[in-house]
Amino acid sequence: MALALNLGRRGMGRVWPNPAVGCVIVKDGVIVGRGRTADGGRPHAETVALVQAGEKARGATAYVTLEPCSHHGKTPPCAHALIDAGVSRVVVALGDPDPRVSGRGIAMLQDAGIEVTTDVLADQAGDDHAGFLSRVTQNRPYVTLKLAGTLDGRIATATGESQWITGPEARRTVHMMRARHDAVMVGAGTVRADDPTLTVRGLGITRQPVRVIVSRGMKISADCGLAQTAREVPVWLCHGKNSDPKPWTDLGAVSLPCDVSSGQVDPQAAMAALSDQGITRVFCEGGGMLAASLLNAGLVDRLVVFTAGMAIGAEGTPSLAAMGVERLACAPRLSLEAVQPLGADIMHSWRRI
Repeated sequence: MALALNLGRRGMGRVWPNPAVGCVIVKDGVIVGRGRTADGGRPHAETVALVQAGEKARGATAYVTLEPCSHHGKTPPCAHALIDAGVSRVVVALGDPDPRVSGRGIAMLQDAGIEVTTDVLADQAGDDHAGFLSRVTQNRPYVTLKLAGTLDGRIATATGESQWITGPEARRTVHMMRARHDAVMVGAGTVRADDPTLTVRGLGITRQPVRVIVSRGMKISADCGLAQTAREVPVWLCHGKNSDPKPWTDLGAVSLPCDVSSGQVDPQAAMAALSDQGITRVFCEGGGMLAASLLNAGLVDRLVVFTAGMAIGAEGTPSLAAMGVERLACAPRLSLEAVQPLGADIMHSWRRI
């Protein structure tokens, strides 16, 4: 199952709206087939592994990181495929809460006389499938917020200079994180200040995450790099319903009108809009207003902070905008997950409690 989970992780950021499933087929102690959900979501992991196993699948054990699907979609159910292949046992890490499955896949296997074992490395599988589970059960993607700043929490000097506060090791890690998410998100202020590309670079990866801009009024010049490359790498706009995205949509960007709350795009509405489009994992790279709104709304599932060994002072730009916290009891709290040195910088990861 550990190998199946490792295989599945290779599909993160590449298989949405489907989960990144891994499958390993074993017969007489020998691996005869292995696979992950293919880029774009099809074929599913079980199908890939069964094709590789061929006739050796008969009487074998299949290890699958998520309950095999039981419904007819664009492909036949994976539970049927396992039955037709003649496997004798299926080991499942985690049940699928999708109402179209939700126990039916396991029941289908058992009705066919196949032995089923469940909840093997379920906690690890829950972490790996967190985006899919969040989309199915909460109608929103799993959100990782990235902050990168100085020891005193600044992301730019008073003149706006910000490149580069962190070193090359930290920046390479950020590109790796982008690659494992379906979408990379920033606010309009970041686009205006930095004109970022938000693509994965230097890793030999061709499949790029969707680039998402959150902007209430769409007061962003369409001459910037994101707009000009919208037909090459997708750009989606979560914008206020009264704003005009046409200069961007004329260049290939996708419009996702959202409700506005407290003078900005409602973060819950933005996440619901992305979920409706199939996005399961979002990597948010700021800026300060967007980061603060996501934290205040309780939408940050994981926070990754890169800290450089320098200080700018109070005149610098803070990593978070005003959050209106008057009492410590009301401040968002997270649990420390890991601390890791990266060159001259430190990366610390936190999870929501």
